[in-house]
Amino acid sequence: MNTIEETIEVAVPLRTAYNQWTQFKSFPRFMSTVKRVEQIRPAVTEWVIAFGPVRRTFQAEIVHQQPDSSLVWQSLARRPAHRGEVSFHPMTPDRARMTVRLDIPGRGVAALFTGVSSGVTRRVVRSELGRFKEFIEGLGEESGAWRGSIHNGHVQPTEPEPPRCRVPRWPVG
Repeated sequence: MNTIEETIEVAVPLRTAYNQWTQFKSFPRFMSTVKRVEQIRPAVTEWVIAFGPVRRTFQAEIVHQQPDSSLVWQSLARRPAHRGEVSFHPMTPDRARMTVRLDIPGRGVAALFTGVSSGVTRRVVRSELGRFKEFIEGLGEESGAWRGSIHNGHVQPTEPEPPRCRVPRWPVG
């Protein structure tokens, strides 16, 4: 089993980073390897990923999700088989640290596509996290949120968050 772990700091509040991460359908907007994500059931998503000329479709089940803390998933397919976790940690009121950990049997997701080492997978994860950072910092706020919890695959939804009062940003000058 290979383990890949990458950490990044984002210049947004922890809640904003977490809320955006729960918007799986938005992943193709900033992740170059993710082509499509569909929510099949509250705890199951279907992913289409591509690495070079190879495309794979697989389903992943969220086995644990705790708002503003962590999200753990496992693939339901053998290829690409993996288990992952993203955890969120406050740094300051307007800054958070995110750590992504992937446990991959064999030589990694990249090896499933191309026969290359898990070092390539590590670089892809690092690059995709960098794209998330640019995306969320560019927005400055999340595009949506899912604030429920999942424990052992059992979904515990919560009431939607009340809309925030948004102050228009006026051009300076």
